Amino acid sequence: MKTNKFFATALVAFGLLVGTTSFAQTKEKTVEVGGAPMYPSKNIVENAVNSKDHTTLVAAVKAAGLVDVLMSDGPFTVFAPTNAAFAKLPAGTVDTLLKPENLKMLQTILTYHVVAGKMNAKDIDAAIKKGNGKATLKTVSGGTLTAWMKGKDLYLTDENGNSAKVTIADVNQKNGVIHVIDTVVTPKS
Repeated sequence: MKTNKFFATALVAFGLLVGTTSFAQTKEKTVEVGGAPMYPSKNIVENAVNSKDHTTLVAAVKAAGLVDVLMSDGPFTVFAPTNAAFAKLPAGTVDTLLKPENLKMLQTILTYHVVAGKMNAKDIDAAIKKGNGKATLKTVSGGTLTAWMKGKDLYLTDENGNSAKVTIADVNQKNGVIHVIDTVVTPKS
């Protein structure tokens, strides 16, 4: 009898704990990316691994040894290409980049998608207005991206003249912000 009472009490306590944790997470203002909520209380990596649209990016970040960097305090602004963005690259490009002998190139391309500091869409828009229609963003790799607006849409142009559209802006993270983009941007080679 005491054992049953103990298990019943433990089960209720566990239920309250799980319910409280779920309730606490649902109180956060989340943005859905790749079918999963992105929690502002989690870091970039903790959120990105749950997005079905970013499995290629996550695999590349792991292969490049950048997981610890993107889990650090930052803050970072990450322009995160989707799986469809990686699929636009010439056939075999991703497989080639993931080879150990191409580690440095992979790291350079991935860090070209990262800007130090947290820049929400509002911050980028202000920089664009200040720059008379264009803002130059210095990437962690040492390159530059040019941000500009087309109507209400935010775009980035890389050093090779390729443009990427921000499809989901302001996915806030504990250590920065993610902006989802539809094209992989690349630095001048």
